[in-house]
Amino acid sequence: QVQLVESGGGLVQAGGSLRLSCAASGRTFSSYGMGWFRQAPGKEREFVAGISMSGVNTYYADSVKGRFAISRDNAKNTMYLQMNSLKPEDTAVYSCAVKVSGGRYSYTLNYDYWGQGTQVTVSS
Repeated sequence: QVQLVESGGGLVQAGGSLRLSCAASGRTFSSYGMGWFRQAPGKEREFVAGISMSGVNTYYADSVKGRFAISRDNAKNTMYLQMNSLKPEDTAVYSCAVKVSGGRYSYTLNYDYWGQGTQVTVSS
């Protein structure tokens, strides 16, 4: 089992920045790929960013490329999402997830464990 807890969400004005954290406990953190997803009201959950076990490989949705940065600190069992130049359309509940097996980072069904999420609201 893996337990995931997100933090760092909040209310920010357009153009501002936030840094989300995802603290993991349970199984060996460094053994799994991880990702960030978001879900806005009335919309399906969508992929935001993914990161490989070592942190060397990262993947981004086109909508956040160049503005968001995913990283991880395996010594601290924590993954991060630095969000810059935020837009109102970035408003959503952001969740982190662990991918135990292979498969594409952008596919929701490839993830096995999920956090509860943290709300990010960007005002115009």
